Amino acid sequence: MWEYEHSVETTATPEALWRHWSDMAAWPEWNDGIEKIEVGGPFAVGTRFTMTPPGDDPIEMRLVEITPGELFTDEMDAGDFVVRTEHRLERVDGGRTRVVYRTEITGAAAEQVGPQLGPAITADFPEVVAALVARAER
Repeated sequence: MWEYEHSVETTATPEALWRHWSDMAAWPEWNDGIEKIEVGGPFAVGTRFTMTPPGDDPIEMRLVEITPGELFTDEMDAGDFVVRTEHRLERVDGGRTRVVYRTEITGAAAEQVGPQLGPAITADFPEVVAALVARAER
């Protein structure tokens, strides 16, 4: 297994952050890691979507877990490995919110692909979370 986590605290409310997460069609407006997104349904467990990173091939994914206002998890299943990213909101002291992005790569090929693919997938997490927070703090 390969894993990585990035978090930041903000004054933005969980409700404001959740609005941006649950509006999948608008993700490219604040996430520079998405050139294009095609969503095959509502923001609900089982919905499939295709994200195209700038200058890269499209990636097919699906939503596998949602707890409204708290977290959602998406998954890319490549057969011999699976990439799952949990997006979580935690209330912390002082009325602040911690935004957490956590990625795990599991499966038979995880030990082989994780050290290369994992850092490539998560490299922009600090920028993506910062952009989300800036938008939600407005």
